[in-house]
Amino acid sequence: MARFGDGLALGPDLSSAAESAVEQALAPLSAPADLVCVFVSGEDPELAEAAARRATEVVGGTAVVLGCTVSGVIGAGRGVEETGAVSAWAAVLPGARLEPFRLETLKAEDRLIVVGMPEGRDDDVVGVLLADPFSFPVDAFVERSGEALPGLPLVGGLAEGAASGMARLFVGGEMYDDGAVGVVLGGSVTAATLVSQGARPIGPDMVVTRAEENVVYELAGTPALEKLEEVVLELPEDEQELAGRGLLIGLAMDEYADEHEHGDFLVRGVVGADTDTGAIAIGDVVEVGRTVRFQVRDAGVADDDLAELLERFDLAPVEGVLVFTCNGRGQAMFADSDHDARVLDRAFGPAGVGGCFAAGEIGPVAGRNHVHGFTASILAFGRAAQGDPT
Repeated sequence: MARFGDGLALGPDLSSAAESAVEQALAPLSAPADLVCVFVSGEDPELAEAAARRATEVVGGTAVVLGCTVSGVIGAGRGVEETGAVSAWAAVLPGARLEPFRLETLKAEDRLIVVGMPEGRDDDVVGVLLADPFSFPVDAFVERSGEALPGLPLVGGLAEGAASGMARLFVGGEMYDDGAVGVVLGGSVTAATLVSQGARPIGPDMVVTRAEENVVYELAGTPALEKLEEVVLELPEDEQELAGRGLLIGLAMDEYADEHEHGDFLVRGVVGADTDTGAIAIGDVVEVGRTVRFQVRDAGVADDDLAELLERFDLAPVEGVLVFTCNGRGQAMFADSDHDARVLDRAFGPAGVGGCFAAGEIGPVAGRNHVHGFTASILAFGRAAQGDPT
């Protein structure tokens, strides 16, 4: 018997799929589950909400049930995108303390205040966070989480919904269409985190010399679009082809580093350009003085990076894994949707592996929490402490 299990079910009847996925995840467990994560992929938010309620009913007991709607799910050694599906991941965590939470934002004069986060404790180990990108300031909250929650790593992802109010988040039997939900794990928990990048830098480091919100007007004193064209034209033909499939930009995480290479950036999409002004729009707010570097999605680099990081992972044996992988890493990058699930299965063998394709991934790098793009953010659980009955 095991402490972790995972399940996957497909089909238009999401409630039935949720029941099946949860039953699969619970089946191998040696004791009642303490935490069950459920991810629902489907176009109709009402059907997704019904599936989440059914999953909660099947779990029963006192387990914390946490989850959200997503574009794709991971479970049973597979990844599934763009079709109705539910994945479930269940964990027995003897000696652990679980504090579920619901985050909301309140307006106070000219700023937003996030309320609902549990007060930090000395034995906190990790937090799992799921957020609606339309209604919750996830970038600002995660980037500043170290101030309010010093030393607490956050792992998770952004829920999917076609528009504001379409995503569903659920925790502890309650359903929400905004804000964020999650759980803090503390006490006797053995866990470690890992963030694997899926993009490769091209061209030189550049300093943003003129910008407003998410629009970059100048890079290194040159119109941003002109600088972009200059960088691309200097690339070899194969790299120009990669850039043509979708160009990205990386924001340096450490401005004081002598050099910035693969893995040193928060990767964002280049979402638009204006030939009249020479500006480019990116998927994040960027400040003047920030160091940036253009990036391309590279399946080979992404595969090597994940395999290499897992090979030197310092938690052994791994018994359970939660993974939040970018919705741009599945069949949009690799031959199929199974890539990350397959690599994790090779690395960790029979461990229970479950998760989802997210609209953005949350994970710590060099001791600081960040919101990422085109990454796989992984939370791995090791063997229970000696003396635990399981």
